[in-house]
Amino acid sequence: MHSDDEFAPEKIPVIDVHAHVFPRKILARAVAAISTFYDDLPMQSDGSLELLKRRMQQFGVEKTIVFTTATTKSQVASIHEFVHKLQDESDGKLIGFGTLHPDMTELEIEAEINNILRLGLRGIKLHPDFQHIAADSSAVFSMAEKAQGRLPLLIHAGDYRYGFSHPGQIRRLALAYPKLTVIAAHLGGWSQWNKSPDELAGLPNVYVDTSSSLAFLSEDKVRELIERFGDDHVLFGSDYPMWDIGGELAGLHRLGLSEKSLRKILHDNAAALFSLSSLSSRT
Repeated sequence: MHSDDEFAPEKIPVIDVHAHVFPRKILARAVAAISTFYDDLPMQSDGSLELLKRRMQQFGVEKTIVFTTATTKSQVASIHEFVHKLQDESDGKLIGFGTLHPDMTELEIEAEINNILRLGLRGIKLHPDFQHIAADSSAVFSMAEKAQGRLPLLIHAGDYRYGFSHPGQIRRLALAYPKLTVIAAHLGGWSQWNKSPDELAGLPNVYVDTSSSLAFLSEDKVRELIERFGDDHVLFGSDYPMWDIGGELAGLHRLGLSEKSLRKILHDNAAALFSLSSLSSRT
């Protein structure tokens, strides 16, 4: 765990592409469920929207992509309304992603993608391990077919304990839908970092984020992975509330990357990918 005072905001603006948010009435239960899922891993933040906003201001985070994963089909519409409301009330600081669920029919998937676009949300988040659906299944392929060219897909990647989101499965998804922008979270495969670059590096439609990776890897290994994927295809993600934003930024800065590479990872890649203008550039 990194303390807050290890990192001070730099001149580079930050876009965080990976943060979970929950309605207040289920917040404590949802955060506890994440901890339990990852073998009682201690959460380093309380998951509240208030703390997220304070950390953003404290550490120079201009924009954060926020989402909630649907574990039942009935949750999808209400999640979209909740995330849209957060985005709408954030003065451009929170960027909402929608979600889909494997129990949805093709007609429901199409209708909900249209709803995501109508609400102004900017992508789709899937968590195959939570949702018990393989990344290379026919259901995810149906979602990908309808989303490609319209919305990027941020997908949880990797977990040696399950068989839903291994890097090879995400590779098959990305190859099947080359017009779909795929963001493979956790440097392409949590706990499967020795496989992720072999499967995913070099695919033009695949990006990775840094979330839930720095605490488990040596600095040399993180630098190696960034080099393998290419700094044009790496995005900063905190995985709030699992990790503290300041600690994640501090870990990234300690790698000793060039300012050019750091700027790409912290800001420019995400800004280009999601067509996000800088808050500081507003008149």
